[in-house]
Amino acid sequence: MAPITDHPLRYKLANELHARPFPSMSAPCSAVYIAIKQPNDAVSRDRSGDLVHLTALLDRHGAPHPQPGATHYYGQIGKHWLKWEQHTEFVTYTAFTDGPVRRAFDPAEFDVFPADWLDQAPGQRITSVLLNIVPKPREADEITSRLEDWFVSESLAVSSVLDEAAVVAGDFRIDLNGHLRFAVFADAQTGARRIGRIVQRLCEIETYKTMSMLGFARVRAMQPGLNELDTKLTGLMGAMSDESASAEETLHDLLAISAELETLSARSSFRFGATGAYEALVNQRIEALREDRFQGRQHFAEFMMRRYAPAMRTVNSAARRLEAMSSRSIRASNLLRTRVDVERSAQNQSLLESMDRRSDLQLRLQRTVEGLSVVAISYYAVSLVGYLMYPLTQATGLSKGMLTALATLPVVLLVWALVRRLRKSVE
Repeated sequence: MAPITDHPLRYKLANELHARPFPSMSAPCSAVYIAIKQPNDAVSRDRSGDLVHLTALLDRHGAPHPQPGATHYYGQIGKHWLKWEQHTEFVTYTAFTDGPVRRAFDPAEFDVFPADWLDQAPGQRITSVLLNIVPKPREADEITSRLEDWFVSESLAVSSVLDEAAVVAGDFRIDLNGHLRFAVFADAQTGARRIGRIVQRLCEIETYKTMSMLGFARVRAMQPGLNELDTKLTGLMGAMSDESASAEETLHDLLAISAELETLSARSSFRFGATGAYEALVNQRIEALREDRFQGRQHFAEFMMRRYAPAMRTVNSAARRLEAMSSRSIRASNLLRTRVDVERSAQNQSLLESMDRRSDLQLRLQRTVEGLSVVAISYYAVSLVGYLMYPLTQATGLSKGMLTALATLPVVLLVWALVRRLRKSVE
């Protein structure tokens, strides 16, 4: 029996689930992370430039190149392990270094990414993170002391994650060196794979949080224009009830506003959709940490609920408002277009009535002209007949006036009959 033929994408689709493994990390260690995004139209970018930039970094360390068209890479560069991932709108680089560091969150750790190499990046930094992974102290107060030294307490989020496998902390603030900071206090029993998952989750939370905030920035930028359009739309809808206002001019202005709203919607639809997707990923990644409260402090979910969720609600509200305004303008345009059609129908009806009256007047005038024509033709016809009958005056003894009088009535009737017959033949 011949073997069944595999779909050409079968192995590729199956391997995709295992293509981006979590890194293995053992405390103490450190990690640096950076996400790069093109400022405009990042979805349609030439993605080969991302691979060229990665290859340039690998060449500096003599590391092997990724496969052509690769969307992820994991390998060693010098004393670091590098993880590279290509996403829809951005690319990420994560470098891991085993062993303790000289001081926590040392900006020199970012030297793994040379400054001149970063200057040649096909995009701009959207976020960068320093991560310090250390063994979990026995005393919780020692963790608290370190957190007070490393973070801004006002915005600090701390939680015990994955059934006390580790304590994670971060304040989501950019430090003086331009990086965010996350600390991971790993329990001695926590495996290297689990630590790697925790570190990756923290990086993903920060990246997706930042990417979703682009939607909030878009809303802030478009809010003044949206308010202005809303005011104009409300004014035009109020003018629709004014009988003295020109319906056609109002419709023209209304269609102009509808066009602006559709343009705004088209330009913002992708960003609004992406914002919702990134927000869902942030919440999923936090939920995957299975947080427990640490010493009564706010955890990551609570931090997001207080500071991040309102921004996302603003984005969702703006998206709904834009959609509602577009629907309002369409409904108003349809109503106004109906009013214009009714007014035009009334004008056409009035025009037809005017044409009927004009036709009636023309008919009356025509009949009047026909009557005058009968009189004029009869006059000349009677004169001609009179001349023809003048020789009969001697034979009949009648005068010329009497003969003319006798011929007048028959001639008039004959002319009238001929004119009427001619008019019917024309009709």
